[in-house]
Amino acid sequence: MEFDGLEVIAVLVVFALFVKVLEQFGLFEPVVIEGDSIEDEFEPSTVCHRPEGLEQLQGQTKFTKKELQVLYRGFKTECPSGVVNEETFKQIYSQFFPQGDSSMYAHFLFNAFDTDHNGSVSFENFVTGLSVILRGTIDDKLSWAFNLYDLNKDGCITREEMLDIMKSIYDMMGKYTYPTVREDSPQEHVETFFQKMDKNRDGVVTIEEFIETCQKDENIMKSMQLFENVI
Repeated sequence: MEFDGLEVIAVLVVFALFVKVLEQFGLFEPVVIEGDSIEDEFEPSTVCHRPEGLEQLQGQTKFTKKELQVLYRGFKTECPSGVVNEETFKQIYSQFFPQGDSSMYAHFLFNAFDTDHNGSVSFENFVTGLSVILRGTIDDKLSWAFNLYDLNKDGCITREEMLDIMKSIYDMMGKYTYPTVREDSPQEHVETFFQKMDKNRDGVVTIEEFIETCQKDENIMKSMQLFENVI
């Protein structure tokens, strides 16, 4: 059984929208940084966080040295302090969805990248998540998406969590949502999501159920492949 409508969006929107973040950071521009260390690019007067060296980040991600240099140049241009805060994420997404309210979805996405739970996303956090999204296996990507939607990080997705996600997507789409959203539309999509994902009908979706169901959905598998050659 394949997903329809926002059930697909709920799984894929994180990948599609993150491409927008890359565009915002100018990461499609052929920029090359000279030297072996990205730390050479810092200006001590403005930087409050210094990232790890290139070799260490190469070992932790699936990016080459040159790709990391390009990524860092874009990151530093937008975030000269060396870190991104939640407000920056919200500002980025508000530019792409001016007719809607993307703040809650940006909040959820920020929390997925803020793996240190310190209220900021460093370059290391950024490229580690990006490596999974763009270069990871299908299981890696789906696990990352699951973690995004598992809001309290307890290992399962509840109806309440998925409802919050669906509402944030509807809010983000704003006036562009068609047909016009009924008040109960997000709840209906949550029920459809659980009918397909919750295999043992215990009221929660585990990561195993999530990955298995997504892997059997042709639309999701085809769409995820679109992001493999973004950079």
